[in-house]
Amino acid sequence: MIPFHEAKSIVEKHIFKMESESVSLFDVGNRILVQDIMATFPSPQFDNSAMDGFAVRAEDTKNTSPENPITLKMVGISSAGTPSGITLNPGECVQCMTGAKIPQGADAVIMVEDSSGFSDAKFVQIMLEASPGKHIRKKGEEMQEGEILIEKGTRISASEIGTLATFGYGKIEVARKPKIAIFGTGDELIEPGNKLKEGQIYNSNLYVFSELVKRVGGEVFMRNVIKDDKDSLRKFLSEALETCDVIISSGGVSMGRYDYVRDIFMELGVEEYFWKVAQKPGKPLFFGTEKSTLIFGLPGNPVSSYIGFMEWVWPVLGAMMGKEEAKKVTAILKKSFPREKVKYRFLFGNAWMEDEQLFCQPSAKVGSHMLSSSLEANCILEAEPGDGHLDVGEKITINILPWKRLKSGKVFEC
Repeated sequence: MIPFHEAKSIVEKHIFKMESESVSLFDVGNRILVQDIMATFPSPQFDNSAMDGFAVRAEDTKNTSPENPITLKMVGISSAGTPSGITLNPGECVQCMTGAKIPQGADAVIMVEDSSGFSDAKFVQIMLEASPGKHIRKKGEEMQEGEILIEKGTRISASEIGTLATFGYGKIEVARKPKIAIFGTGDELIEPGNKLKEGQIYNSNLYVFSELVKRVGGEVFMRNVIKDDKDSLRKFLSEALETCDVIISSGGVSMGRYDYVRDIFMELGVEEYFWKVAQKPGKPLFFGTEKSTLIFGLPGNPVSSYIGFMEWVWPVLGAMMGKEEAKKVTAILKKSFPREKVKYRFLFGNAWMEDEQLFCQPSAKVGSHMLSSSLEANCILEAEPGDGHLDVGEKITINILPWKRLKSGKVFEC
């Protein structure tokens, strides 16, 4: 049984970077950027109006009020996409729509609400004094040309897509999605939707794996539930080793009579680095490589496989695509945490902010088969080996699940 941190170090040494590919803006969601995205022009590109109204010379509006309005001659209209091309002279104004280019000579915008309106095509009464720059968006105030918009390693969401489109990017260089093979083993496994017979259980782990692979940005390229049969397992793994970047198994790596997975890996030339780790849950954990393919053999118990994926596979897949691993944080325990004397300990749990401090507590359900412990969890608590419990008030490391939010001031039992 290998120490936890030694096993981590071994895995990290075998991470490789995916090559890049050019992807259409329509298909770039949840992909990882492999290069910085630069502003192709200043934003805004020109001084423009923040309001519907009239572009004026601020000097012309001095001492203006509803009781003392001034009348300006309207000499044109500037709308978004159709600038007026006019230069204002004293006593003149231009009708100016939101987003429209500010005409030369103008240095302020009067909102239509502070005027006599758009009804007169020749003259308008202004009823408010304007200061220079009023209601004008200045060229480059958001972003200068050449400035970094989005840093490489960013996972692309709707915000990034909108920004990319705004600056004219139609195709983006992103990391290729790792091709993943996932499989489970066991005669007892059947698919959800079928009626359970005595001794059978539903295949839940592969559905968890599929969702997690999708969320991290990978592609499930092969997926199967394989009966306890060496020939079927050998055929699946032979193909997976030829076509996939990462192989992830659920079950079959422990010491049961029908735990063939490790044996078949060895038979197919996989180099084994470890198959037991000093951690709980999930001591039976296999890691090996065959050429450039990374192989993870996770336990079959649902909690063990879920936490095992988040702790061992998720950060590896992210790193392969150039995504920096999210930093783990420290929280204060509101309930004691059951440490292990020689094993690194994980439990699902809940974290929340209270009085500007981060608190947490482990799930009350600690069995490696109790997947319901993940339902209300928003984090995984983890602790180094040690004697006895970590007590209430002590600090502990937590890993916030990337798709969850911290709760504020309210504790949800999990």
